[in-house]
Amino acid sequence: MTKEIRRILESVPDPEIPAVSVVDLGIVREVSADRVVITPTYTGCPATHTIEQSIRAALDAHGFADVAIETALAPPWSTDWISDAGREKLRAYGIAPPPKGAGASALKNAQAAECPRCGSMHTEEVSRFGSTPCKALWRCKACAEPFDRFKCH
Repeated sequence: MTKEIRRILESVPDPEIPAVSVVDLGIVREVSADRVVITPTYTGCPATHTIEQSIRAALDAHGFADVAIETALAPPWSTDWISDAGREKLRAYGIAPPPKGAGASALKNAQAAECPRCGSMHTEEVSRFGSTPCKALWRCKACAEPFDRFKCH
């Protein structure tokens, strides 16, 4: 039963980045026969309610209306929880994923990001504020394209 629930959740897109699922991003922390535990990318994430509604709708549509959805804020979500498949989907969508194992390291945020368009490491952060609160705006100096990068946390 938990495999079926997880399969259903793998089809629930993140509302802000529809190229990845809530499972890809590591928002889904635990799946059991009676509950799904989620952790938003940060405690003030404006998409949390939408994510809960999307998960509820998907579970209900597949006959799992009795499965509870709980939100856990501790430990806080980490970019380390993004799956390898999720990192590749982000890159294909034009968002530079954080380096693997970056976790809460602020130093990793300042390091050059690989351009998701041309692969160059000749990049720079333009603004700590990107299209959503969990991303920063970067620019590639090689192809001159702007892109978002997930902030490490």
